[in-house]
Amino acid sequence: MEDENRITTLEVNTAFIKSKRGILKVAEMATLLVAFVCFAVASRPKYVTATVLEFVITSLLLLLYAFKLNKRLTFFFWPLVDVFNSAFAAVYFIVLSVLAMTTYTVTGTLVGGIVAFMSAGLLCVDCFMLFKNITFNKPRSEAQDNQ
Repeated sequence: MEDENRITTLEVNTAFIKSKRGILKVAEMATLLVAFVCFAVASRPKYVTATVLEFVITSLLLLLYAFKLNKRLTFFFWPLVDVFNSAFAAVYFIVLSVLAMTTYTVTGTLVGGIVAFMSAGLLCVDCFMLFKNITFNKPRSEAQDNQ
């Protein structure tokens, strides 16, 4: 009976949002949004699709960590999912931004390529920070001492 009447609430993890990783995720989202606007103004649908997709994935990961859903949804090892997303997206956005900067015909494409390259840099930093924090085959106490 008590389980049926129990109200579940979502707590907002303000410590994550104020942390380096939280600020980095918000910065990634900001650069992706600016790149999206630039590519949309320049009418480049392929670039728009890539930036929107990564913006949605990054925002979902931010919401996952901000609402502590990673503690409830334990069927994935979320930091590793985040590392793979950041690594893949960084490589993809480096290629996309170089392509956009070398083949631009409209200034919006050039600016979008530059901002996408900045986003790729932020994704590389995010990938590095996450990979550094993930520990394999170490006791939990030893891993916490190294951070």
